[in-house]
Amino acid sequence: MKISASILNIRDPKQEEVKKLCSLDIDYLHLDVMDGIFVENKTWGYEEYKDIIKFADKPKDVHLMVSNVKKYIDEFEDFKPEFLTFHYEAASEVSSVINYIKSKGMKVGMSIKPSTDVLEIVKYLDYIDLVLVMSVEPGRGGQTFIENSVKKINQLYDLRCDRGYNYLIEVDGGINDKTIKDCSKADICVVGNYITKQDYKEAIDSLKTE
Repeated sequence: MKISASILNIRDPKQEEVKKLCSLDIDYLHLDVMDGIFVENKTWGYEEYKDIIKFADKPKDVHLMVSNVKKYIDEFEDFKPEFLTFHYEAASEVSSVINYIKSKGMKVGMSIKPSTDVLEIVKYLDYIDLVLVMSVEPGRGGQTFIENSVKKINQLYDLRCDRGYNYLIEVDGGINDKTIKDCSKADICVVGNYITKQDYKEAIDSLKTE
């Protein structure tokens, strides 16, 4: 399983801390982008992120929690992310957004909130590269893992096996050295506070061990 480290709550000085984090055994740097509209909170924008990740050399995993999806796609494509993920619930024309991301040469991720059923997105699964299961309500870090998320991960895993889909399964929210055990069928776990609120290396090593 791969680890995508979220820097949403990374301590100061952010630029140096991100550089330190990227020197360790993480697979992706996870960038949470919130607009204060689709979700209550608002994070740094493109210019702020550009400075914060100036020395980051890990592949970028960008998660858009925004209402004006295409506007943010245009901004964050400059980072050349490995995955650019939008919320299914935020897009009025889902297929159009999928095609728009693909037209820019990026891998497409689609995220679903805890209240969204996997069956709602089945018709898109053959056209995307990643499904991000939110295991907390999107919008802020430090929340408790929602147990029902495991059922969604397993359901997506079974669909992929049964129908020959190629998407990766990612889970985000409340992941630590205990809850990661329940996410064994996910390919990528996004981990924020568990890493950034303690010694980075010790936290990452404990996750990799599990």
